[in-house]
Amino acid sequence: MKTDMSTADPSPTPTVARPRFAFIDLARGIALLAMFVFHFTYDLAYFELIDVDTPLEPGWHWFARSIAASFLMLVGVSLVLATRNGLNRQVYLNRHAYLKRLAMVAGAAALVTVGTWFAMPDYFIFFGILHQVTLASVIALPFLWLPTLAVALAALIVFAVPYLAAPYLTVHPVLDQSWLLWLGLAQEVPASADFVPVFPWFGWVLTGIVLARLALPRLAPSRLAGWRPRALPAQVVAWGGRNSLLVYLVHQPLFIGALMLATQFAIARPSDEKPFMQSCERSCMQGARDADACRAHCGCTVDAIKREDLWRKVLENALSPEERSRVSALAKACFR
Repeated sequence: MKTDMSTADPSPTPTVARPRFAFIDLARGIALLAMFVFHFTYDLAYFELIDVDTPLEPGWHWFARSIAASFLMLVGVSLVLATRNGLNRQVYLNRHAYLKRLAMVAGAAALVTVGTWFAMPDYFIFFGILHQVTLASVIALPFLWLPTLAVALAALIVFAVPYLAAPYLTVHPVLDQSWLLWLGLAQEVPASADFVPVFPWFGWVLTGIVLARLALPRLAPSRLAGWRPRALPAQVVAWGGRNSLLVYLVHQPLFIGALMLATQFAIARPSDEKPFMQSCERSCMQGARDADACRAHCGCTVDAIKREDLWRKVLENALSPEERSRVSALAKACFR
């Protein structure tokens, strides 16, 4: 997501407006198009209109991660571009614009959390890409004062922390508390449609800062710096990149609304075990469990639900609160 922020020095010296790099908007717009492909496929699978389980299939899994990484790198690039006149000067002169932008992204993140809480309570987004962008836009500021090599080393550390800390956290699970899940270091993470914690994802923001610092001196005097999209498709994609927050908020309601309408004319969805198993395995594997173990756990859960004569109600989403609690208890028993 773009985070056009500016910051600056109380000096009265006027700042020279720098031209906006249209190719950065285009890159952000292309990332949005990739996100559309993933989200629309995810929604098709969610409505059981296609037989693809996007979170579990390796190709789709890594496609989603590459999209998130590209957005976060562009956050780092945007921070560098927005402070080309000097960090202190930009902070002073444009702090209101920065705070306004930060509030907009934070508000959008809160809206996503509330919306998914009601729409899909079992997989609601409590710390997704917008939450990460909001936090990263703040905690990345000190790194803009540091040398490029120091930022690169910090990025490597952020990427490595989950792997280096894993053996100690298994013995001392101090970060498993619910209010610390956003760090990404807990052993057990609740299922979520979009989980982008600080570790390791903040490393991509720092990577963007490094790449921008290395590339900007070479790009600024080049023809690419003055490039502007002329073809209509490129103009539309670049417009989306400039307005990525709006596009992000609008696209999923449009997709879901269209698919809800489409399902009214679609053939009845299958009433077998596959959708439940896919959902169960997806939730299980988000806790970093083995695929075979998750498959066995979910198979056990299905068998237990059928023995309790609750399977039809599960398929029809007609469980009472007491029956939901019973299904949850059966699933926990199978996991144990």
